[in-house]
Amino acid sequence: MTAPVTRDQLMAVVEGSPKAVGAHDRSTWVALFAGDGQINDPVGSRPHNGTSAIESFYDTFIAPNTITFYVERDIVSGQTVWRDLSLATEMSTGVVLNVPMHLRYDVVGEPGELRIGSLYAHWELATMLRQLAAAGFDGLKAGAKLTPQLLSNQGIGGALGFSRGILGVGAKGKQAATRFLDAAAVGRTPPIPVELPAGTHLSPADVNDLLTGMTRSKVLAAGRTVTVSVVVCGEPGIALFGFEPKGHRINRVQFFTES
Repeated sequence: MTAPVTRDQLMAVVEGSPKAVGAHDRSTWVALFAGDGQINDPVGSRPHNGTSAIESFYDTFIAPNTITFYVERDIVSGQTVWRDLSLATEMSTGVVLNVPMHLRYDVVGEPGELRIGSLYAHWELATMLRQLAAAGFDGLKAGAKLTPQLLSNQGIGGALGFSRGILGVGAKGKQAATRFLDAAAVGRTPPIPVELPAGTHLSPADVNDLLTGMTRSKVLAAGRTVTVSVVVCGEPGIALFGFEPKGHRINRVQFFTES
C-alpha cells in the first residue's frame, strides 16, 4: 500500500517554486510541474497547458523580473495547497509591483514523484495595471517591454489570452461574496451550495452552525471567481466563490481549511 502524502512533502513541492524563481533556475522550476501541468495566471486569462507552454510562461513573466514571495500563511487541504501572500515583482526598468494574491497548487502523484498538476494564481490584473500607470514614465517603459515579450513568447493569441484576465466578475462579484460571508457570520447563510471543507457538502443547518462567527479579510476577484481569506471554526482558510457563466450570481462556495 502506498504511504499517504504528508503535509511536509506537499510543502516541499510548493516551496520549490519560489526557490527556483529566486535563483532564476528555469529547468528546476519547469520540472516542478507534471508533463500535462497547467498554469492559470491570472485566473481568467488563457491557461498555459503542458511543458512547452509552461516554459514560455517562465520566459515571459519570470525570467526578465526579480520576484519575491511574501507568504502570510499556507493552508493544506487534501493535496491542494493554498498560499495567502503578496508578490513583489521588480521589472527590468526598476518598477516594483506589489500584488496581493491567493495561489492554489493542486499537487498530483505519489510520494517521491509529486508534481504540480495545476497552478491557479488569483490576483487582479487591474491592480497591476494601475500600479504601472502610477509609476509614470518608468511604468510606461515597463509596459512597453512587456508587450513585445508577450508577442515573442506567446504570440498574438497568447497576448490576447493574457488580457482576458482583466475581465470577470470584478467589484460586483466581490460585493456578492462579502454579502454572503457577512450574512453567514451572523447565522443567515444564503441558500447556496456550500462545501466545508471543499468536497464535503453540508446541510443548511450545518452551514449556519459552522459559519457563525466567521471573519474575513483579503478579497480578490479573478476571472469568474472570488477568493477570500477567512477564519472559520477558529482556523484560517480560503473561501472560493464560483459564479454562473453570466452575471454575478454565486452558484457554489468552497472553504479550504487545514485537513
